[in-house]
Amino acid sequence: MGSKPKIKIGSLISGGGTNLQAILDSCGQNKIDAVMHFTGSDNPDAKGLKRAEKANVETFVVDYPKIIKSLRTDPVNTELPDDFVLEKIKNTQKLFSDSASSEKIDFFLKSRAIAEKQVLDHILPYSIDLLVLAGFMRTMTPYFIDRFCNSASKPKIMNIHPALLPSFPGTDGYGDTFKYGCKIGGCTVHFIDYGEDTGPILGQKAFSIEDNDTLEDIKRKGLELEWQLFPECIQEFAESRKNQ
Repeated sequence: MGSKPKIKIGSLISGGGTNLQAILDSCGQNKIDAVMHFTGSDNPDAKGLKRAEKANVETFVVDYPKIIKSLRTDPVNTELPDDFVLEKIKNTQKLFSDSASSEKIDFFLKSRAIAEKQVLDHILPYSIDLLVLAGFMRTMTPYFIDRFCNSASKPKIMNIHPALLPSFPGTDGYGDTFKYGCKIGGCTVHFIDYGEDTGPILGQKAFSIEDNDTLEDIKRKGLELEWQLFPECIQEFAESRKNQ
């Protein structure tokens, strides 16, 4: 019998890349019917890039902080992508509340579009089936989502979140879980949409929080489940693609 067909995946990271490592290991052990084609980061010092290089996965960096600084200090001479239409993206996004200032929203969307265009230039030539955000600490805007996914009915950007969504969206899921005094914590894998951590949920795992658990205990328990959940959800996606 021949080997199972494998989907093409890529990843974006910002830090240590422990979720990336779990995915790479699962691919190597044939627990996921997938091949990792690249790992990109917004942080040139992300340790996860070394993990990718060790696995012979191509890497790239798009320096978000440098782009944001450039737009802030010299907005006139900072070029936006040719296909960027501010009002269209602004009307589509669901990242900001109605009370947010127009100036803040405009700056965010412009700076992200510049960075996201560079990310797209790196990844689109690979023609991957799935992009996994394995600890990527940047919110994707409609500019990126629409150009990568092509169709809202076929999402293909998967994210891991450190809380049981829809509770505690945002960047500090485990910290918020701890501060709120929850007795149950967990992690969620979901597809990306135009909001912040609001996309369709693909899978969740939960753990008990004891009275004497510290924030570090909660993070440790959560990460151990993340390393199981993310590969499982990627494999489910791979199976669904084969059945289409």
